[in-house]
Amino acid sequence: MTQLVWFRNDLRTSDNAALTAACSQEGPVRACFIVTPGQWREHDWSPARVRFVVDHLNSLSQSLAQLGIPLHILDADQFRDSPALLESLCREYGIRQLHLNEEYGVNERRRDRAVQEALGDKGVQVSRYRDQTAAPVGTILTQQDEPYSVFTPFSRRWRQWLDANSPSLYGTPRAVAESVHPTELATSLKGYSDAPEPLVPVGEDAAHRQLEQFLENHAQDYKKLRDFPAVDGTSRLSPYLANGVLSGRQCWHAVREATAARGEQEGLLTWMNEIAWRDFYINILYHYPRVSMHRAFKPETEALRWNDPGEEFEAWKEGRTGIPIVDAAMRQLNETGWMHNRLRMVTAMFLSKNLFLDWRLGEAYFMSRLVDGFLASNNGGWQWSASTGTDSAPYFRVFNPATQSERFDPDGEFIRLYAPELSKLDNKRIHQPWTGVIPKGYPRPIVDLKESRKEAIARFQALKNQ
Repeated sequence: MTQLVWFRNDLRTSDNAALTAACSQEGPVRACFIVTPGQWREHDWSPARVRFVVDHLNSLSQSLAQLGIPLHILDADQFRDSPALLESLCREYGIRQLHLNEEYGVNERRRDRAVQEALGDKGVQVSRYRDQTAAPVGTILTQQDEPYSVFTPFSRRWRQWLDANSPSLYGTPRAVAESVHPTELATSLKGYSDAPEPLVPVGEDAAHRQLEQFLENHAQDYKKLRDFPAVDGTSRLSPYLANGVLSGRQCWHAVREATAARGEQEGLLTWMNEIAWRDFYINILYHYPRVSMHRAFKPETEALRWNDPGEEFEAWKEGRTGIPIVDAAMRQLNETGWMHNRLRMVTAMFLSKNLFLDWRLGEAYFMSRLVDGFLASNNGGWQWSASTGTDSAPYFRVFNPATQSERFDPDGEFIRLYAPELSKLDNKRIHQPWTGVIPKGYPRPIVDLKESRKEAIARFQALKNQ
């Protein structure tokens, strides 16, 4: 009986539950990936992410070919085309079982239900696996069997579950047949040709090398250096994790091995906490579907009256707000398809609190530029900054971007890199150029930081008092 593996957000051969299950059955194995550019546009996928996915699909195709598994690239436009395409493929090759790793956005879940119904009517069994998180989605619950909505108790229970259950890695399956010729997808899809240069090397092996180098050379200083954008203090693993080239389980195992070899380090624990945040936000997506339907996690905040987007929104997107750290961060995003995590919080809070523009505008714009745009994490981060989500910053906490800049880019190195028109200012004035003569070509601030902070707090207080 021929088995079919449907790859989606899991572009890897190692530690892949669906692939492992398919290869454990008797008979040949085939694989497929459905290209849906129209759906990707609706989901605000960036050219950088599409390029990353295409590059890694081609790499995956080569790896599967060595295992004797041909990869079929199916052309579609929307998720709704998936049932018919899969039905046709199953009929052509006599496939009786489809294996897939679950995804948790509302549209993805609707798509998978439609596929299961369509194939079930044709006698094809659909087997689904919870493979996107280190601890299976839906496993980490309160003592009342309710989902957590606050991170700290979730992370505590998450660590306890992982320590107690020690989920094993699946490894790479053995070859199921002689090697086959790999399929190759054109690297430039229509409408996605303007991608920046790749942020990280292509391939599963490259992802593991990056993980090993980070744990060996940078993890011990991660807690100390991770907030400084001019320093190479982060892992740069987010594109691999966002697209499933690397799994959360693999990261957990790698940290456990590093801890066993070098002892428990604060940096390792801090980085592992980021994997816990990822699992937390994926669980939120699973338990609270509204967050992937442009809805606030806190329903009462839907009553907030945001300012109308206009020139201020355009200035924010283009990095010309007159606030150096915000402008430098937005230019980094636009030029590279990536932004330092500390700056994601700074720019998000500036948009949602100082400009008081709807966080959903920023969420969509980030997705349209990020190579590591991942619905659960991006939505969770934006709602945290806007004080509309789980574990969100209290509404009265509003980052002062100038203060953040002075603290985390004290010498202005990052600002000088992306806002060179400010490069001649000294290390103090570069954070607040409006305190003197502003260099030619650089704008004055589009908003008063102190007054806009007061206004944002007043609006949240008014909402609270209703």
